[in-house]
Amino acid sequence: MMKTTFFTLGALTLALPALLACKKDTAEPDNTIVIPEENTTVNFEADLTTPIRNPLNGWTLYLDRDLGLNFWNTYDNYKVPGVGTVKISDYAGTAYLRTEWALFEPREGEYTWRDPSSKMSQLLKSARDRGLKLSFRIIVDGTEQGQNTPLYVRDTYGAEGYTTENGKHWSPYSDDPQFQKAYEKFIRALAEDFNDPSVVDFIDGYGLGRWGEGHMVRYKDQANKRAVFDWITDLYTSVFTKVPVVMNYHRLIGETSSEGNVSADTEPMLISAIEKGYSLRHDAFGMTSNTTGYGSWDKMFCSLWNFKRPVIMEGGYVVSSHKYWTDPSGDYREGHPEDVRQGEFNDSRDSHVNMMDFRYGHETYTWFDYCFDLVQKFISEGGYRLYPDMVSVPDNAIAGRTVTIVSSWNNLGWGYCPVNIPQWNQKYKVAFALLDEEEKPAYIYVDTATDLSTWLKGKPVTYSFDIPLGDVDPGIYTWAAGLVDTTMDNAIGINMAVNKDSLTDDGWAKITEVEIL
Repeated sequence: MMKTTFFTLGALTLALPALLACKKDTAEPDNTIVIPEENTTVNFEADLTTPIRNPLNGWTLYLDRDLGLNFWNTYDNYKVPGVGTVKISDYAGTAYLRTEWALFEPREGEYTWRDPSSKMSQLLKSARDRGLKLSFRIIVDGTEQGQNTPLYVRDTYGAEGYTTENGKHWSPYSDDPQFQKAYEKFIRALAEDFNDPSVVDFIDGYGLGRWGEGHMVRYKDQANKRAVFDWITDLYTSVFTKVPVVMNYHRLIGETSSEGNVSADTEPMLISAIEKGYSLRHDAFGMTSNTTGYGSWDKMFCSLWNFKRPVIMEGGYVVSSHKYWTDPSGDYREGHPEDVRQGEFNDSRDSHVNMMDFRYGHETYTWFDYCFDLVQKFISEGGYRLYPDMVSVPDNAIAGRTVTIVSSWNNLGWGYCPVNIPQWNQKYKVAFALLDEEEKPAYIYVDTATDLSTWLKGKPVTYSFDIPLGDVDPGIYTWAAGLVDTTMDNAIGINMAVNKDSLTDDGWAKITEVEIL
């Protein structure tokens, strides 16, 4: 039976010079840290290129908002110029479904995701079958889209609303109490099934207004703007307690307009959501206008939260239909969608985003047709990419005594591993295991003092960790290092950027053999 031990003391964060000074057989250790003479030091090389699936990290693949499945025929067999045939889902970690409430619940209490024969269930299953986690945005307003809110909200609940597109599409006022009653019931049902981090990567927790982006929101009384914002952010954070919730940090959040300078209420409202546990998302990366795109205010606001909350991006231009070459930057040439993709990449790098987007259809194709190098570059450099470059362990020890392990950890990405968000609550930790002959953990030792959110690019973090071996049966084991999920019986929770030959099937990085006497 595997045994796990947690430790809260004995971990010490050290500077890189101390690490370099104490590699065994290469230099004398300095006074900051001492590696025991009996230890063996192993250096790991980073895997710089392999797509690694990790939570809140990497490319997000958008699903068909109409719930179709045919797009997989192309996505699963996509020909990349100069590369060959690839499977697009291999490059992503998350599938994002941004679609209307009415497709989740066409009639009251009829939750399509619970019906295995429904298009909704089949689409979600198709993503899960490809190893992707799920994420959602539920859209209420039907402007420029369709009948996004199920009509039972009007016909059964009596919610008041408005019509768009010459009266064809009805949408509720966001401050109508009957709408809120029906919506709250729906979101609670959604959370019953999807407040599960093993299935869902994040929830887009607003969904009001034009395209669900939180601007051009309609009210019976605009004086209720803040009350509506508080109501919906309280709702999402109260029911999605284990899954990260994100907010579009639009300059006109909750406003009745879509264009203009930042509203005086915007920052206080967004900060209130972040303080409740929201992370950040923006839907206009690559658009440089200060009144309609990802401008100076948006970049400034994002910078205030870098490495405090993760950032998820979406490109602003639909290059198949938008006149992107009229962008104020002057950087985009007509007929050159690769210019836009480069602009999105640059904004993403500068804003330290964790996730970028493969939007449905043509937008995804342009990444693979024109910018496959950027697809790979984000995998290598974007988000977070964690690995131990050095681990020092004893190769023999005596049961009942204490051993010291020294390890150095790096983040190769421009983002960060957001273990500090409330929904994760520091659940991912550094751990060391004694593996049995089948490479399964016989004993796991969790260093609860480690904080992965502090691991930033170019700033390696080193720990010294004392482990009492009081309950270890004598025998031959293999030391291994890992980043475990303490809420999941200390299984590997974060996959490391280590050569696969050094990893067990479960994701532990093998260090060296050890004999316990």
